[in-house]
Amino acid sequence: MRRKILIVGAGKSTSYLLDYLAQRTEVENLHLTICDLKPESLPTKIKEHPACSTVKLDIFNTTDRSKVIQESDIVVSMLPARFHIEVARDCIRYGKHLVTASYITDELMELDQPAKDKGLVLMNEIGLDPGIDHMSAMQVIDKIRDKGGRIILFESFTGGLVAPQSDTNLWNYKFTWNPRNVVLAGQGGVAKFIQEGTYKYIPYHKLFRRTEFLEVEGFGKFEVYPNRDSLKYRKVYGLEDALTLYRGTMRRVGFSKAWNMFVQLGMTDDSYTIENSEGMSYREFANLFLPYSPTDSVELKMRHYLKIDQDDIMWEKLTELNIFDNQKKFTIKKATPAQMLQRILEDSWTLGSKDQDMIVMYHKFGYELDGNKAQIDSNMVVLGEDRTFTAMAKTVGLPVAMATLLILNGKITSPGVQLPIKREVYEPILKELKSVGINFKEYHMPYTGYNPNTTMS
Repeated sequence: MRRKILIVGAGKSTSYLLDYLAQRTEVENLHLTICDLKPESLPTKIKEHPACSTVKLDIFNTTDRSKVIQESDIVVSMLPARFHIEVARDCIRYGKHLVTASYITDELMELDQPAKDKGLVLMNEIGLDPGIDHMSAMQVIDKIRDKGGRIILFESFTGGLVAPQSDTNLWNYKFTWNPRNVVLAGQGGVAKFIQEGTYKYIPYHKLFRRTEFLEVEGFGKFEVYPNRDSLKYRKVYGLEDALTLYRGTMRRVGFSKAWNMFVQLGMTDDSYTIENSEGMSYREFANLFLPYSPTDSVELKMRHYLKIDQDDIMWEKLTELNIFDNQKKFTIKKATPAQMLQRILEDSWTLGSKDQDMIVMYHKFGYELDGNKAQIDSNMVVLGEDRTFTAMAKTVGLPVAMATLLILNGKITSPGVQLPIKREVYEPILKELKSVGINFKEYHMPYTGYNPNTTMS
């Protein structure tokens, strides 16, 4: 009898995940069932694989969802994060392990004790960020602690970007993951972190003008802005005594200042709908956020509102997106501003057939050992192959696949709602990731402390 892995959701991040598991069906005695709303869009080699079955599934169809979960040995949910809870509850009900790449929600955390009672592993945050960031950080932190050291500074940044050799745009950016998450990044609360013992709070409307710079050898200069809540990782990583704890997102220099134009205009707002959005032109959308004038053009009003000149690179970045086009129309009924902005950006920021993406991750560890202070800088760069086998899909999908097999084979056993911060999880996964070219370069140096090149408006 083959062991059954159920994969729910087969979007952009699953190409490597599906290939990894499909290649091991014989040696591991596996059968894969892949459920999606559009299973016909799966690669032919997966649809025709003798140990793979595809099923059309609406995740909200309780009967169909329950049936496929009951028939499995372990479930991998690659659905949007907000849908995991339905799958997780069924996993508890029917006694199945679960693996996701998404952040643990309060709803999911409520299943911790029921999972422990049944001896089930509900592994989460086992993708890229969250995922590889947790595992690589804890590996270094544990090594320092094993020697008797104390962490006094931890900074961690990740970016999904376009590879330098790809044909890019003025923004040096294209979508390599869920576009909606990019448009809504930073919303839902203030950014919170601690630097040199001082708590810092940055509201959303200031977030993209509080950037810092860093260099990655061989790949140049990047800027970073803080994630929403770095402080919750103090307890997770055991860094309650650290003077600096700062997690953020990486972009190429200049992106954040340009993105801030959309924030100031209100185009990233997802809290209300525009009644007549269907049939509206891109130009009419841009005009919604500008003062009325019987004589001034939309372009002139935009430049005045944003206080930018016609020869400013910020203006070129706007016009590159065809945001003033009167022929392009929206087809979405009662769309939010954020949904309409996303539609505009998808026209320009979708990966081309020959485009390659790039993942960059950077950690900085400051520590005390034997009365001396020292520092470790660690970075990882992964390049994608094409728009299907992306670096994003590789770094998200492979850790998920590896964790799934480790749980199925009884190598990861700690029950409950889990993060990948224990040695039984990160040691074997990081070792295998290194074998496929996902590895970190470490640089040991004297402690420099928190010394940013910061730009603020």
